[in-house]
Amino acid sequence: MTGVLTPLRSSDVATGDRPTDRPLRIALLGSSSHPISEPFAGGLEAHIHQWATALTALGHEVTLFAADGSATDIASGMLRVRTLELSAISKADPTTPEHMVNEHHAYLSLMLELAETGGTTYDLVHNHSLHYLPIAMSRMLDIPMLTTLHTPPFAWLESAIAVSRGITTSFAAVSRYTARQWEPVAGTVDVVFNGIATDRWPVGPGGDHAVWSGRLVPEKGPHLAIDAARAAGMPIRIAGPIWDDRYYADEIAPRLGHDVEYVGHLHRRDLADLVGRSAVALVTPVWDEPYGLVVAEALSCGTPVAAFDRGGIPEIIDPSSGRLARPDDVASLAAALTQAAGLSRTDARRRAEDVCSETRMVDEYLHLYDGMLTRPRC
Repeated sequence: MTGVLTPLRSSDVATGDRPTDRPLRIALLGSSSHPISEPFAGGLEAHIHQWATALTALGHEVTLFAADGSATDIASGMLRVRTLELSAISKADPTTPEHMVNEHHAYLSLMLELAETGGTTYDLVHNHSLHYLPIAMSRMLDIPMLTTLHTPPFAWLESAIAVSRGITTSFAAVSRYTARQWEPVAGTVDVVFNGIATDRWPVGPGGDHAVWSGRLVPEKGPHLAIDAARAAGMPIRIAGPIWDDRYYADEIAPRLGHDVEYVGHLHRRDLADLVGRSAVALVTPVWDEPYGLVVAEALSCGTPVAAFDRGGIPEIIDPSSGRLARPDDVASLAAALTQAAGLSRTDARRRAEDVCSETRMVDEYLHLYDGMLTRPRC
């Protein structure tokens, strides 16, 4: 098991003595497959964009690792995603899909580059990727690395932690629920909710329809949101990228009609406008969602939330800002929708400001950075 770093709180050091009071050089690791640019492929890409923007605004020097096509105005530089041209024999190997090899090669090259440049180029690494190699190879670095745990402890990530020794990387989970899932694997870890810039998700006037946003995939359950909205007699608009063509053709397209509209994959400004003009936001994961960024976005827009009681979602909403439904239960969700639509938009916004704000996230992550940079490495 790796060591866990305890964050250094502001009361522990004199003002001006914290490492984060000075500009830091931070390598921020995202996905090698999905660019950090609008319209975002998912919540992880939106979060990394937000965090890079926040760090840059504070005067820190951010170098971003992400797929080609990522926004270049949110970072000082980019770490190249290296590709590999496989031989004909390798391409013919049915046991190793080419995309997995490309992803492996990208992170292997990245970590070797970071091990070589080390402290001469960066002060720390903040890993948001879902790949196992950054954790497994973190012991090669002469600078600290923080890994944000955005998922449950999948097998390859568990393996990476098992082979790490000493204080090679510290961890922060995106919810208490996710932290509990990781505890048998990584020990006690800190919790930092994913924050949003509430000024970019302004309060809207509400409306007469429901909204659902996210990736259109089975595990997000948009078909259940449609069924619940129909059961409650409320029109609904669906927004997000179609990641699973068959699922969309089988479960979403047949449900479209005068009361159900798919509005496409929207940029943040247009999505915020849509959510702000909605009476209620539906959040319908059919798995234990580690956090639920769409919940925070809706609340910031003043739009109450009706959601399945799963994963980290109950940590975000409270009785003033939303209602929870029994998982996978359309009738329960329809009742929650009706109740949530009558809640105060002011209270919903206040909940976002108290729990999900960028300000809170920045403060908590900088405390973690301080602890990493002042604790001796083993």
